[in-house]
Amino acid sequence: MKKSVEEHAARFSEKAAGYDDSKSDEYHACASLVVEYADPNPDDVVLDLGAGTGAISLALAPDAERVLARDISEGMMDEGRRKAEERGLANVEFAYGEFREPEVDPGQRIDIVTSNFALHHLGDDEKREAIREMAATGARRIVLGDVAFFEGPDPEAPFYGPEVDDPATVGTLVEAFTAEGFAVTAVERVHDQVAVIVAERLGDRSDGEPGAERSG
Repeated sequence: MKKSVEEHAARFSEKAAGYDDSKSDEYHACASLVVEYADPNPDDVVLDLGAGTGAISLALAPDAERVLARDISEGMMDEGRRKAEERGLANVEFAYGEFREPEVDPGQRIDIVTSNFALHHLGDDEKREAIREMAATGARRIVLGDVAFFEGPDPEAPFYGPEVDDPATVGTLVEAFTAEGFAVTAVERVHDQVAVIVAERLGDRSDGEPGAERSG
């Protein structure tokens, strides 16, 4: 990570009020695909990491049982809470959480993990740790939208700043998911440097594991 968690949190809190209006068409296209592929059932619990102001969390909440929105920026989460209240969404919980420490209660069932335009702040080894943590929730599906390179990096691209961001190649992310026992079922190319990756857990989750399928 090129900046500390605290530095990233402060940077995003400063821009929270105007964050939604500052995003590119590619960002919004990416978010729409993450929501589409997440596709929760009415009894699913979704963990949204790097939730920001709630672009994914608030879109999924009407279709899910509960959405756990985790972020490091209190300013961004305050915006998310405000929008949730405006929309009458009582099943979204915004709380502090990092990719590698999402602060989810032990035994909490997680069915789907989502993230959009956030993982690229971590270095590649940290991304692998984060994906390992996502897998450890027991979720059956992980949907990641992010800045990621299909070819080589382009520092002039508008999707990241080399001084604060550290995007991976799509191949690195795919390998990280498969190493954790997931099959990558879709890779959407939103832009040469923006991807949506969908990973499904191979095999059935056993009863008693966090996120295990409920019978009946």
